[in-house]
Amino acid sequence: MKYVITLIFILVLTNSKAQETKILLKQKLISNLSETPIYQHLTENVDGQIEWKENFKYLDSIEIYSITYLSDGLKINGLLVKPKKDGKYPCIIYNRGGNSDFGALVIANGAITLGQIAKEGYVVIASQYRGNAGSEGKEEFGGKDVNDITILPKVLKEIKEADTQKIGMYGWSRGGMMTYIALTKMTEIKVAVVGGAVSDISSSIKDRPEMETDVLSELIPNYAENKEIELEKRSAIKWADKFPKNIPILMMHGNSDWRVKPTQSLNLALEFEKNRIPYRLIMFEGGDHGISEHEKEVNEQVINWFDRYLKNNEPLPNMAYHGR
Repeated sequence: MKYVITLIFILVLTNSKAQETKILLKQKLISNLSETPIYQHLTENVDGQIEWKENFKYLDSIEIYSITYLSDGLKINGLLVKPKKDGKYPCIIYNRGGNSDFGALVIANGAITLGQIAKEGYVVIASQYRGNAGSEGKEEFGGKDVNDITILPKVLKEIKEADTQKIGMYGWSRGGMMTYIALTKMTEIKVAVVGGAVSDISSSIKDRPEMETDVLSELIPNYAENKEIELEKRSAIKWADKFPKNIPILMMHGNSDWRVKPTQSLNLALEFEKNRIPYRLIMFEGGDHGISEHEKEVNEQVINWFDRYLKNNEPLPNMAYHGR
């Protein structure tokens, strides 16, 4: 009788640990895009038949999922997009911009933003961040919500198609800031891309004072008491020497960007230069915050950068001064 009780106790403990180690709680396939608001923008009528527009024919080759996963015990929502074809694929962690529900991920992001990458043979995962789009917790605009990103390699391990030995990271605007912070806290990332990235919050406040009153003071805990410390935590320009030297970073910025002035990327590039961080900086003439005027080239640059270091195993750039 004592043996049976002991065995039951062991089984309970084993099951409990199994539940604790499962991070991906929900993975729901979004199979019918015809029921979504963007469907009419993706399709056209050809001889009485509704078909994907030429630019979106790839949608038949990918799968879009809404997901819920655990981060610091909180249930966090996000998106996952992957190729339909069986196989192992390198992974991209995509970090969204905006704050609160402004910039929250919607089906259009899955189909277009993430889908454009997934169709090239990548598993793409993206977080809504805590406190946003139905996620538990409270957003901190680059505080503890960074943990919602750094946990994603473990989430990817529960995706059978994900090759977790090859993970890249891609962030835009606030997502670029999140990428910079995450790169100093993670060891799993092999390559990174940022666009219109925030690297100096103090500069952002000078250019857009409403950022402090409407965003930072509202979202960052104890902001008034710890302003300088909290701004520095979110400003890569202050700790460029902390970046790993084995992660090549592609930086893209429109030089007509009013939301995040191009000087933020220019100045950070100079710090990368001093610290010999491998980077490539592309400034797009007349480009806005999303560099929409050069969309095709931006997409090509992104895929090419990830292909080089995740698919083609290209060696790291030689950052030592050299040559004739």
